Amino acid sequence: MNKAEKSDQFDLEALRKQVSDINRRTEEADEEVRREPINTYARQIAEQFSAGNRSPAIIIGQFRLFEFASQFLIGLLAFPLWPGNGAETLSGRGITAAIVAVLLVCALQTADTYSIPALRARMRLLPRVLAVWTSVFLVVIAGSAFCGNVGLGQAPAYLAWFVTGAIFLLAARFLIAYGIRNWSRNGIMERRAVIVGGGEPAKNLIRVLEQQADNDIRICGIFDDRGEKRSPIMVAGYPKLGTVAELVEFVRITRIDMLIISLPLSAEARILQLLKKLWVLPVDIRLAAHANRLRFRPRAYSRIGSVPMLDIFNKPIRDWDSVAKRCFDIFFTLLSLALLWPIMLATAIAIKSTSKGPVFFMQNRHGFNNEIINIFKFRSMYADKGDPTGRAAVTKGDPRVTPVGRFIRKSSIDELPQLFNVLKGDLSLVGPRPHAILAQARDRAFGDVVEGYFARHRVKPGVTGWAQINGWRGEVDHDDKIKFRTAYDLYYIENWSLWFDLKILFLTPFRLFNTENAY
Repeated sequence: MNKAEKSDQFDLEALRKQVSDINRRTEEADEEVRREPINTYARQIAEQFSAGNRSPAIIIGQFRLFEFASQFLIGLLAFPLWPGNGAETLSGRGITAAIVAVLLVCALQTADTYSIPALRARMRLLPRVLAVWTSVFLVVIAGSAFCGNVGLGQAPAYLAWFVTGAIFLLAARFLIAYGIRNWSRNGIMERRAVIVGGGEPAKNLIRVLEQQADNDIRICGIFDDRGEKRSPIMVAGYPKLGTVAELVEFVRITRIDMLIISLPLSAEARILQLLKKLWVLPVDIRLAAHANRLRFRPRAYSRIGSVPMLDIFNKPIRDWDSVAKRCFDIFFTLLSLALLWPIMLATAIAIKSTSKGPVFFMQNRHGFNNEIINIFKFRSMYADKGDPTGRAAVTKGDPRVTPVGRFIRKSSIDELPQLFNVLKGDLSLVGPRPHAILAQARDRAFGDVVEGYFARHRVKPGVTGWAQINGWRGEVDHDDKIKFRTAYDLYYIENWSLWFDLKILFLTPFRLFNTENAY
């Protein structure tokens, strides 16, 4: 090889290095653009709504349970305090009180008294509540008398039960009305909404919403990609906070319940373009239909007051489903810790005795709504060779992994400390696995490989998941691996149930024997 050829080869290598550096800087710049930092004013608004609020569905459910329990206890206490002739047994009293309480709650539900507008009304629905209570009580007592379980000796106890129950029922309704009004004024109980799309349609929508007598919607702002000529910076007294791309970041740093798209149904292309960006967010997405001439069947709509809305996407695992899942997590996590603590203790001893450094390794990963969480793992690498960023994935025969680490990674024992993350509330037992912030597939960020990748973060990530028990775990050395993993995660989100969680949890120990991709 002559000197000129060597010089050409050197220049070619230098050029390749320059191109590589440019690509790397471009990817970093693209990442910054993709996140679209919101403007200062929008961030100030977001900080006002950063604290969580109380779900109306949860409040209604809690009040329903409270009325059942209180009426049941009043029914039991009526007999010891006004014993009559003592002919009725304790079990008979309990059965009668339970029947009255169950029928009362069902009748009040049928009478449409378990809704925020109904509970907010102080006096208007009290006669209806009293009529329901009287009807239920008389029906049950008449049935008991027909069966020979009620005599004249129990009349004082039943009368005391009826009067006390009525007073308690009306007083509770009066107090909950006061509480709801106070919570609504203080922003504790409200549904926070952002309007997507400005101009005259947004103005008309806001005016209609403000005219609702029992409106629990708090409009936090407007986002629109159009310029000031078509979408002014202030609409009906509410500011335009930014573009739709900025809206994604806005929702990730605040507590928004609903996005309302204020566009006509005829703007199909524009609506689809918006949904392509917004469906990854863990919120309800509604299309305002109050100004559209096209009408569907009534069941096709949900309503905010009298305003019809077309439901595009619903927030997954919401309200009481989230409560049930949290109870599921706590119960099975405590059970797992009780059963697995010897394995965790032995692992800690093995790590400490075979390599220098801490027992645990902590790493930042993406959590619910793309928030950053810090998860716990048993350390499986040499302390001076760890990669907190997760950019360099572990490969087969990776020299950074200790002998003990190789075993606990294959068996997934290294993930067991994440049970403490579940108790903290950062993780769920079952859900999409949390990935490192800079995780990559062949030098490309997961979000660049899979369209809609961040839709995985609409629910809490999990210690185990549907993708993992189907073999999609370990090294991601090909684009298809992260694509299939994401597809399985999205299937789990769309089909979630407690039974599904239980199935995944039960299958996890058996499927972990498949260590083909675990290094």
